[in-house]
Amino acid sequence: MLEAGELAPDFALPDQEGRLHRLSDYRGRWVVLYFYPKDDTPGCTKEACGFRDEKGRLEELGAVVLGVSADDVESHKRFAEKYRLNFPLLSDPAKEAIRAYGAWGKKTLYGKEYEGVLRQTFLIDPEGRVAKIWRKVSPEGHAEEVAQALEALRGKGA
Repeated sequence: MLEAGELAPDFALPDQEGRLHRLSDYRGRWVVLYFYPKDDTPGCTKEACGFRDEKGRLEELGAVVLGVSADDVESHKRFAEKYRLNFPLLSDPAKEAIRAYGAWGKKTLYGKEYEGVLRQTFLIDPEGRVAKIWRKVSPEGHAEEVAQALEALRGKGA
C-alpha cells in the first residue's frame, strides 16, 4: 500500500477532452489526485463540485486538481459539462492508476460486498512524492479540507 513520503506512481490517462495527462507533467507543482467511484452520482457530484469551487484557492497554493475514475472519456465529458467542472477528469477504465494507488477494493452497498473504486485523495508534492493521503473521504467539505492541509504543509496556515 502506498504511504506518505513514497514516490507517487506515474500514469498516462486521457481527460474529458481526450488530452493525455502524466503525473510527471506536473513536476514542480502540488497535485491533488482524487479517486472517485462514478460520474454523476450524488457523492461524486458533491465532491467534484467542491473541488470546482475550491480550485482558485488550490491554484493560489500552487496546486492542480485531477479527478480519476474508471468511467470513459465520454462519461467524463458529460459530467464535466453538466456541472461546469473546471479541472481534468482522467479516465482509467483499465484501472491501472486506480490499482497503483490502492484505490480499488472491497466496498459494501445495501449489505452486498463488491469491488470498486474507493474514494481516496492523494496530495503529491512538487518532487512527485506523496505528502498526504485521505483513505476514507467524506465528499462534503473534502476540497476545503485538502486546501487547509496544503496551506499547513506550505506553512501558510493560520
